[in-house]
Amino acid sequence: MMKYGHGGDIYTYKNMLDFSVNINPLGPPKRVTEAAKRGVALMAAYPDSQCRKLREKLARKQNIPEDNYIFGNGAAELIYTLVLAERPERALIPVPAFSEYEQALETVGCEIIYHKTKENNFFCIDESFLDELDESLDIVFLCSPVNPSGHVINKELIQRTAERCEDLGIRLVLDECFVEFLPDPGKYSMISEADKYRQLFILRAFTKIYAMPGLRLGYGISSDSELLEAMGRMRQPWSVSIPAQEAGAAALDEDDYVVRARQLVADERKYLETELHKAGIKFISSDINFILLYAELNLFDEMRDRGILIRNCENYRGLGKGWYRIAVRTHEENSSLINTLRAIVGGNNEDKNKTERVEDDR
Repeated sequence: MMKYGHGGDIYTYKNMLDFSVNINPLGPPKRVTEAAKRGVALMAAYPDSQCRKLREKLARKQNIPEDNYIFGNGAAELIYTLVLAERPERALIPVPAFSEYEQALETVGCEIIYHKTKENNFFCIDESFLDELDESLDIVFLCSPVNPSGHVINKELIQRTAERCEDLGIRLVLDECFVEFLPDPGKYSMISEADKYRQLFILRAFTKIYAMPGLRLGYGISSDSELLEAMGRMRQPWSVSIPAQEAGAAALDEDDYVVRARQLVADERKYLETELHKAGIKFISSDINFILLYAELNLFDEMRDRGILIRNCENYRGLGKGWYRIAVRTHEENSSLINTLRAIVGGNNEDKNKTERVEDDR
């Protein structure tokens, strides 16, 4: 059986308060749930393999040509589909990073070069990353905000990376699956510049911001029609179900819900980071809906034994043992997490266990 290495494994760890998966703490909007139910009632029909209703609505909302989209069974499917379509021979990945990039590349026997990012830079790339971009590379994976640190990469640096990849003919896959949790996503997203860079492929998903991981709905944006055609030939034609398409279309009307979620996440993240600081727990300051932290003790087992599931990040290349990730949830749930952490680490004795905190000076 495939070894499960992600968060959200509520099937192995039952009846737990789940902080291991980073979805919107408000839960799915009611109208999105109702739309998915209407989709279930249409199960006697095959799904629209072109996702035309969803495509048209999303293109209108984002002001991007309809032909620049491709949809999939979650963002993860699109990662594998792109790799199968391109069959790159040499790739560059900054680490730590989402493991599916590496696993997808391994399916086609791709050689992978790893760029180790620095803890004191929030595990984001810096200027040195540009020096590693050369003609030997076929594909580069970037994620902003970064998974697992939750910190956004400077957009000007992403633009320079895109320009260099364009000049060298390197496919740049930019994972923006968490960008909508930022207060001003447009300030950091590259979707408005997708037409400018033919080598750029932007990865997005409905999974996180609309709290619908069980429906599996992701999409990619690219101005490279040949790439999108090749990906279309690689994927099976009905990978996006009718319930997922209906839910996605309904989700695009939930602007007020997204605004409320961003505010909740900002407020609760501030609360969590303040309490982690008081408790003497080392963490990386985040911009979105999860926080990466470090502890010498086996925090995963300690929390699990107390009914709380967190993400053990030791399987992230570039992190290792002692690193954990927690989601930002509702205040009541976050308070339970903090109280449990305090009990485990022995209270907020700041003299005994001084906090090491990487802070942003923006």
